[in-house]
Amino acid sequence: MASRSCFSAFGLLLIAFQFITVMGANLPSNKCGANVAATDQDLVNFALNLEYLEAEFYLFGALGKGLDNIEPSFAQGGPPPVGGQVANLDPKTRRLIEEFAYQEIGHIRAIVKAEGGFPRPLLNISKEVFATIVNQALNTTLSPPFNPYANPLNYILASYIIPYVGLVGYVGTIPNLVRRDSRALVASLLGVEGGQDAVFRTLLYERAHETVHPYRFTVAEFTNRISEFRNRLAMCGLKDEGLMVPLQLGAENRTTSNILSADANSLSYSRTPSQILGIIYGTGDESKPGGFYPNGGNGRIAKSFLSRRP
Repeated sequence: MASRSCFSAFGLLLIAFQFITVMGANLPSNKCGANVAATDQDLVNFALNLEYLEAEFYLFGALGKGLDNIEPSFAQGGPPPVGGQVANLDPKTRRLIEEFAYQEIGHIRAIVKAEGGFPRPLLNISKEVFATIVNQALNTTLSPPFNPYANPLNYILASYIIPYVGLVGYVGTIPNLVRRDSRALVASLLGVEGGQDAVFRTLLYERAHETVHPYRFTVAEFTNRISEFRNRLAMCGLKDEGLMVPLQLGAENRTTSNILSADANSLSYSRTPSQILGIIYGTGDESKPGGFYPNGGNGRIAKSFLSRRP
């Protein structure tokens, strides 16, 4: 009898484990907490929305051409991006952005190989979209409009807008993954995304007090306002910081410099998919597309939010 009871208990545990493996982890479905079921495949594939955006922005900025010219099969039939153009970059910056572009291609390959991926969503990387984001962040209308492709500083400032969102998304994803191979993949992606973000922040920190011509705002003010804007869009408190912070937000409350954005214990912030979508749509609403994604993101997670639109 005892052995039968042990067998039954083991059987129930096995069934529960199989259910978790099939269904995946609980994915935060609202901005700050509640859960819905999502598989590892859903979670890893979701990151493609950001990887496609970064790849296209960097490829066009450095080379004047996108994924369709470099690795056309990776787009999986998705529509070409709108508004990309070669940026007016110095040789050093161009080489940096070109390297990052190729890294993003590698990320897309790794995700597609592991989880199948999905077609590239329609992306708008036009100067007009960036100008709108910067105006909203600064709470003003810049004249002339901010143009990310105009010069190296503008391009690095525009690059500040994108990779950190993917970085904190990966941090938020890893604890929800079930499979070891999924965790290993996302950890590896996070390492490179974190490095890219650190490079952009360091380049901007070197010019933190420089005024961004022809505007009245400094580089540090640009970054602080962009980070504050992303916090407002995500609506989950402080999870994003610019290059200069009050002393109480600096590392160990001992510095106002903030080359790496981190919490009170210098640990990375994390975000849920709904927070990320609200940011990259520029609407603060994961069910309302806009910004870089006129038709919304792709994959089961992004589409599940879009299906909730009235």
